[in-house]
Amino acid sequence: MEIKQQLRQSQQLVMTPQLQQAIKLLQMSRMELVDMVRDELLENPILEDQAEIGEQSPRVGSDASQPNQESSSIEQAVAMDDRASEMSVSKDEKKVEEIDWDRYLENHSMQAPLPSGARQGSGDEDLPGVEATLTKREDLMEHLAWQIRLSDLSDEELQFAALVIGNIDENGYLKLDDVPMDEIVPKLAAEAELDAEDAEEVLKIIQKMDPVGVASRDLRECLLVQSEVLKLDPLLVEVIDKHLHNLEKKNYAAVARDLKVEVEEIYDVAQAIAELEPRPGRDYISEEPRYIVPDVYVSKVGEDYVVSANDDGMPRLKISGFYRSAMHGDPKAKEYIQGKLRSAQWLIRSIDQRRKTIVRVTECIVDKQKDFFDLGIEHLKPMILRDVAETVGMHESTISRVTSNKYVATPRGVLELKFFFNSAIRRESQEDIASESVKQAIKKIISEEDVRSPHSDQKIVEILAQGDILIARRTVAKYREMLGILSSAQRKKYF
Repeated sequence: MEIKQQLRQSQQLVMTPQLQQAIKLLQMSRMELVDMVRDELLENPILEDQAEIGEQSPRVGSDASQPNQESSSIEQAVAMDDRASEMSVSKDEKKVEEIDWDRYLENHSMQAPLPSGARQGSGDEDLPGVEATLTKREDLMEHLAWQIRLSDLSDEELQFAALVIGNIDENGYLKLDDVPMDEIVPKLAAEAELDAEDAEEVLKIIQKMDPVGVASRDLRECLLVQSEVLKLDPLLVEVIDKHLHNLEKKNYAAVARDLKVEVEEIYDVAQAIAELEPRPGRDYISEEPRYIVPDVYVSKVGEDYVVSANDDGMPRLKISGFYRSAMHGDPKAKEYIQGKLRSAQWLIRSIDQRRKTIVRVTECIVDKQKDFFDLGIEHLKPMILRDVAETVGMHESTISRVTSNKYVATPRGVLELKFFFNSAIRRESQEDIASESVKQAIKKIISEEDVRSPHSDQKIVEILAQGDILIARRTVAKYREMLGILSSAQRKKYF
């Protein structure tokens, strides 16, 4: 064993912070990029937004030939401001005792009338802020808590009720992770130090609150509570209690045989049950709206399609010339500004490169999918990341980042760039077809079927085969589920 030095030459990929930032920018959505740029504008004084500073602001390089003039102007302004401050302080010290503050405040309130509709209160009271005047939609927990506060419950029962409404999911059902349905109430009752039988009674009270059926543990209990409150027909209650699984399968004949009634009566019962609410919390789901802003536009000009970047709302970054003069004095200030300048230049370059890359990839997609834009979804071609990567001379991972969370506005609607990438379905006598086109074909077949005799998955396979689309039955089932379409038994309508 000995210690010695060796020289060795090797190559390795080093991910600099700038390179990491460029990769991160590439996979950001438009809204994420705007937020990031605004944060950089706050943190880096070298950066400016041309849209905010207006046309009078100096452009990049416009002040490079006059650094001394700008520096002297800044120094003169600072000197004048210092002298004005000294004079103001000396005068204020002399006059501070002479000001009649009561009279000043009285005159000020007379000269500044309150806006129309504002309340006339005492001068010490502040008007509520804007946030205090805004309203928000009441959620399910708040709605139930308000009703529980109006009920006559003991402290232990109130504690149990609070635990119940705290474990209600967005659909209005009482759920506990990894806890069987029949053990939920005993577990919450023990935590609230309440007898299990009393806890069941409190739960029944909550379930009959608005919305009726809330805090039920399953669909059967939810519908039974609603039928009890609405005083529905005993036959309907019996069907819910014993044959909900047959109703789901639309096996009305089995229900009629077991209850010894005509099948037509079961049809009527099924219609009545369909009018009940299976998701009591539905009206209190407050989902945030999702706004989609396209990154690029595709417009048809004559027989060609033109791709253009959407720059609306994007900050227009430039290098501020104000700090150039500060680099001629303090060495520490110069080092700080140079660091910020390098960061700003790299950010501007990375954003510009991101913009050009998205446009270039979109142009390639439009060129390969021209038949789709001309003729529709049936003519969407199979395409994978490698097809675009080889054409534009980039790596597949780069294409994946470019197309993630990016949207394009086209004559066919606003689409995600990933929409155009589909696997191929083989055809014997024609060229391969995209899987998305097959999904739309399945959707069209089902939309045109007889609702009293819907097509089975095997029947859909046979219909597709007539159009030279050869796929297995399990593939049809997979695509149907991806489209959110029920099975043929569940689609069948008897009335």
